[in-house]
Parts: sequence; structure tokens; C-alpha cells
Amino acid sequence: MKSIIKINTLVGWVILMFAFVQSALAQEVDFAAAAFEANFKIDSTFTRDGGKTYEVSASGEAGEYGKTYLSYTFTDDLGLNNAGEFTGFAWAQNGETILRATIQGTYFKQGSTFKLYSWDITSERKLNMAIGVIDFVAGTIKANVREVVVD
Repeated sequence: MKSIIKINTLVGWVILMFAFVQSALAQEVDFAAAAFEANFKIDSTFTRDGGKTYEVSASGEAGEYGKTYLSYTFTDDLGLNNAGEFTGFAWAQNGETILRATIQGTYFKQGSTFKLYSWDITSERKLNMAIGVIDFVAGTIKANVREVVVD
């Protein structure tokens, strides 16, 4: 009977420690209240190096930022063939206000489209997280963008 109690106590401590470690390592992302949709038309795509990197230019509307222009450079540094990374730059003008942003993220091929995940910082010192889809057949990029609250 004592050995069963010792085992139960040991299991209890292991579960308690596991829960403590999990909560200590947990990270929470705090989003601002508003999200916005970004819808772009792909203006051009090309490669300069025989298909190792691809560059994409697009223009469209990005929520409160208004008319926005994007440029992406897609690479596959790990040789995954259906996933990789990208960097980019965005430029927007809403009235007299000009905004710039750097873009960096990853992509995953899903059927005939590519799913994009990116973290972007703007010249307004805002951090945005975007999740979207690039469809080269339709010639579109659509994303949902949320501002991340930075402490």
C-alpha cells in the first residue's frame, strides 16, 4: 500500500512540475482590437537567378493604409521544395501620409496556392502579423492583418 501511495505522490509531483514548466514557457500574443483585410493584384513575377529566388510585385488596398504596393522575394534556403521563406517591403499612401513596412515570413504550398505567414514592422513602429494566401493562377494576394500590442 505504501508503494502505491509513493507512486501516486511521485506521479502527482511529475504532473505538477510538467504543468509549471509549460506555464513558465507559455507565451501569449496580445492583439490590438482591429484586424483588416488586404487584397492585392499581382503586377509581375520574375526570377534573376534561374529559379532559386522569385520576386513578386503587387498593388492593392490594405485596410486603413489605403493604396499599398508590395514587393516580395521568395527563397527556399532549406531545399524543402514546397515551403520556404520570404522578405519584402510595403509602401502605402493614404492622403498625404506615407507608410513603409518591412515584411518577413514563411510560405507553405497548399494545392495550387501558397499560404503566407509574416511578421511585419511599420514606419509607425507597429508590429503586424499577417496570414494570407498567394494565388499565382488568379494573380491575387489576400491577407488578414492584425496589429500586435508591443509592451
